[in-house]
Amino acid sequence: MSALESLLEGRNPMLPAQLHRIHELTADWQMLSDLSFADLILWVPLRKDSKSWPTGHIAVAHIRPTTAATVFAHDVIGEEISWGTRGRIDAALSNGEIVRDSEPEQVGDLMIKEETIPVVWEGQVIAVISRHRNADLMRSPSRLELNYREIANNLYRMVAEGTFPYPDAIAVFDPLPRVGDGLVRLDVNGVISYASPNARSAFSRLGWEKELESFSLGEVAESLAKPRQDAHEEGMRTALNGKALRRVECENAGGTLDLLVMPLIQSSDRIGAIVLLHNVTELRRRDRELVTKDATIREIHHRVKNNLQTVSALLRLQSRRIEDEGARVALEEAVRRIASIALVHETLSTSLEETVGFDEVLDHLVTNAMELSPRMSEIEIRRIGVVGTLEPRVATPLALVVTELIHNALEHGLARKGNLLSIEIIRDDALCSIAIADDGEGLPLEFEVSASANLGLQIVRTLTENELQGKLSLEQRNPGTRASLTFPL
Repeated sequence: MSALESLLEGRNPMLPAQLHRIHELTADWQMLSDLSFADLILWVPLRKDSKSWPTGHIAVAHIRPTTAATVFAHDVIGEEISWGTRGRIDAALSNGEIVRDSEPEQVGDLMIKEETIPVVWEGQVIAVISRHRNADLMRSPSRLELNYREIANNLYRMVAEGTFPYPDAIAVFDPLPRVGDGLVRLDVNGVISYASPNARSAFSRLGWEKELESFSLGEVAESLAKPRQDAHEEGMRTALNGKALRRVECENAGGTLDLLVMPLIQSSDRIGAIVLLHNVTELRRRDRELVTKDATIREIHHRVKNNLQTVSALLRLQSRRIEDEGARVALEEAVRRIASIALVHETLSTSLEETVGFDEVLDHLVTNAMELSPRMSEIEIRRIGVVGTLEPRVATPLALVVTELIHNALEHGLARKGNLLSIEIIRDDALCSIAIADDGEGLPLEFEVSASANLGLQIVRTLTENELQGKLSLEQRNPGTRASLTFPL
């Protein structure tokens, strides 16, 4: 349950779609607060059901401007007022119209001017915004302040008409540029009628040397942007003509601007647009560095995998020239171990993440081990659970450990009898446990892992204790053997 739903529980039975509309509004209203240099409070009527008359209002959200000082020292969220105590809020809810031009009122040391705006959803007023501004700061506004306030009034009218927030705009607005980063105002033809100082500076960095006003924003951006490689991509002029909600990047050697185009609507007619812009040059540079770094890391893993495969091939060739059976078997075991490490690097070379999907590696390890078993067609593989993703520092030693345990089960446990190899995996946030069991011949009497001279088991024990910080246990079953490996994540 969200904070908004908690506040309204038992106070207003809002429909899910109405709650969603409120969430959309409060997600975007920092822009409204900054444009109007005002604190905004969102009031929802207190009522038992949708047909009953409200008994008052509850404040469910509060936003302070970044372009001016707040007029409230404390948050008012959760405050309830009775019907009749705040006439302008009551009037906006009852009449569905904006209530403005009220006389300033003394609040502490400040003279505060309040206006109220109905929040309309599908023709119904579901909430009211109260806007609170310091009246002393409104007496001699600059050109920037006048433009900001006019734009704010247009947007508040859209809120009252139900056309703002824009439908399905969350993806476009995330993240929402700040008003202070730069703002451009367009007329109905997409021509710039006003550009804030920060907006002029941003375009200047891209190489625009003239004043922006009286030029088409689309033409300005098109003249600055480097040619687009995708012929099907929407043209810069079309995207920036102000007719539709759009998010566009304008990039050249001087930098990158992120532009968010928002049309202004009045009674279903488009009257212009505003464009919020943000200089994202440094962000894009870092993105490119990360992409280059990721590509380099993947290439390194690819080359390591190729080098390991080369070493494996050389050892395999060498083993074919050796007549001594013991030496040949030792080289073949080395080839198998190198191949298991190469599998981890192969997975990393094709992954977009810096982690290893170990289940894919495990599939390859099982397949490779089975291909070397003379009883391949007789043995059933049963697997339960998943490992998921692991860090490379864990995946590499684990691949070696699992390779040895599977190979031991096939070579010793299932060499002459038995037909089941089971792999059981249990993982939670803290631990991962992998058990490899067979129904074969079982362990010799008085067998101890720590005293075993088997090189494979020595490798398993060393990697488990030193690299994985885990524990290994072997137990006799009737029939067969179970090897259990547990390590922390």
